[in-house]
Amino acid sequence: MDTTGTLPRWLPSVNRLVRGLNRLGLAVGPVQVLTVSGRVSGESRPTPVSPLTVDGGRYVVAALPEADWARNVRAAGHGELARGRRREAVVLTEVTDPSARRAVLRAFPREVPGGVAFFVRLGLVERADPDQFAAAADRVAVFRLDRATA
Repeated sequence: MDTTGTLPRWLPSVNRLVRGLNRLGLAVGPVQVLTVSGRVSGESRPTPVSPLTVDGGRYVVAALPEADWARNVRAAGHGELARGRRREAVVLTEVTDPSARRAVLRAFPREVPGGVAFFVRLGLVERADPDQFAAAADRVAVFRLDRATA
């Protein structure tokens, strides 16, 4: 399957809106804002994400594994997850086990139905089929979210 698709041009504007609403304490559907330090600047970089829960673990998926936010997560390894006024310090670990990645991706269309269109647009899948998502597991980044301990 071709993976030359692009994200919609309106996405940066919507991401800014979601971040702004979150700062005001308003939650937007299942979307949360993940803030990590930039790998070069060290400045806080907020990104809307849609966490999903699989077998008791929480995960976020980067359909574009080399997107800035995914690269920042790899470099920082920790951040803050916010939903409205609720904030949580988290540790992020990239999932490298192929079977674990497939399990997370298999659950994605059920857990994050609003994210399916991005995968389709990027050419990673043709539809919200769990088997197609599992087959795309080696072409995306999956990060486990764990509550940071003090």
